[in-house]
Amino acid sequence: MSSPTLTPADAADTAAAPSAGSSLLRKLAATPETGVVLACVLAFIVFSLEAPTYYSAVNLQVMGRDLAQFGVLAIGESFVILTGGIDLSVAGLAGLAGVLAGWFNVNEGLPAPVAILFTLLVCAAVGLWHGTMVNKLNVPPFVITLVTFTVAKGLALSITSGTPITGMSNLFGDLSLYYVGPVPIPALIFVVVAVLAWFVLERTYVGRQIYAVGGNAEAARLAGIPTKRRITATYVVSSTLAGLVGILIVGRLGVADPSVSTNGYELVAIAAAVVGGVSLFGGEGRILGIAAGAILLEFINNGLLALNVSPYYQTVAQGIVLGVAILADRIRATYFGGGRR
Repeated sequence: MSSPTLTPADAADTAAAPSAGSSLLRKLAATPETGVVLACVLAFIVFSLEAPTYYSAVNLQVMGRDLAQFGVLAIGESFVILTGGIDLSVAGLAGLAGVLAGWFNVNEGLPAPVAILFTLLVCAAVGLWHGTMVNKLNVPPFVITLVTFTVAKGLALSITSGTPITGMSNLFGDLSLYYVGPVPIPALIFVVVAVLAWFVLERTYVGRQIYAVGGNAEAARLAGIPTKRRITATYVVSSTLAGLVGILIVGRLGVADPSVSTNGYELVAIAAAVVGGVSLFGGEGRILGIAAGAILLEFINNGLLALNVSPYYQTVAQGIVLGVAILADRIRATYFGGGRR
């Protein structure tokens, strides 16, 4: 019996199969979200094997509440980074927002929903101020947001004279401590914010303009894009979401305490964005990657605690993860063309 012969079509299909597989692998390697999603899965498996309490329902709920704080902050920060800027005020602004919400509610007697609305409006105004300073006076984003960070920390202490505000409405606690089924409300808030951010950035004309501004601001301006308004809008989003995080923190604690430290939150926000594939040069990054970056950092932080590692080493771990992410981004850009060279 003679062996079957391959027709030209069969030979072409056989030759194309490895090529298609190679192309898929290359595409996955060039996609920053792939690595961070796989890292999330790997981190969860490793910590679950080392600490059985890690994957318990109670701990997963704790991680959901923590993730809301860092994840929402990271999404807001990412809007600014996508335009090539940076917002170092988010940690200080979150602390101030918590104090303002408590002060409006308790000292001024405003209903909790009104107090929350006023707080978010104040934070939005701060973002508008940042955008104005960056666009009109060409103040470097690093400088103006660092100034706001310092002022916000001081204002939080000045408003309360260093004394925590108690007797706040139960609504604050409801936002941070209640559940919808087994899911904490803060985790649902994070999902809603992420979906809205995804829609704005990846499904609207405004979102495409934000990416264009980050890619090349001058080219975007010449193309008729209102670059200054888009940059200002990203600072407003970042500051407003920082205010939301401050309100969630107050609800979780039950008091508006100016001594509660949010220092380092800006590092977590920036790290989550960069780990998720956002380029520090602007113009690149997707919400899926940002959310995955925030999840990965939360997995690592909580995993270290589950393994009884000193919390002082969490910042070290965040710095290492950030450094590895930046290195991986450079390698990906150089060898796979998935980012800026």
